[in-house]
Amino acid sequence: MADLQIVMAGEIEKKVEAQYVEMKVPLYSYGCEKKIKKALAHLKGIYSIQVSFAEQKVTVWGICNKYDVLDTIRNKRKDALFWNAEDNLVLAQQQENEKEPEKDTIAAEVGSSFSSSSLRRKAKRLVPPLTLIRCRSSLTWKAWKNVFIRSYSF
Repeated sequence: MADLQIVMAGEIEKKVEAQYVEMKVPLYSYGCEKKIKKALAHLKGIYSIQVSFAEQKVTVWGICNKYDVLDTIRNKRKDALFWNAEDNLVLAQQQENEKEPEKDTIAAEVGSSFSSSSLRRKAKRLVPPLTLIRCRSSLTWKAWKNVFIRSYSF
């Protein structure tokens, strides 16, 4: 009984161990190479980063979760994939499982009515016009006061 340990269900998938993580990353210039190295340098547990511009390959060695490393690289390069096809299949399955519960907020609020005019009205209520979004931060009380002080018609 002393060997048993309580582990959360979500942590079973995340293996944090010393490993090599090889990824296929589209690199267009040597600046992209610097960008990848800089993004990965901030992660804890990474000991070395090797970027091969000729092979379009990034190899990371350290005590880390390979999915977190890929997410960090995908912030810079959206088309990044694992070098091994098996890891990509597991990643695709996880992304499909995450996408299933999502629903369109407009369709959820409309419910049973399916007319396009009611959908447009609901969409207009949910999203404020862009002019209000832009002006909201610039029109302060001080700005309104200056408008009324400087105008001669009031």
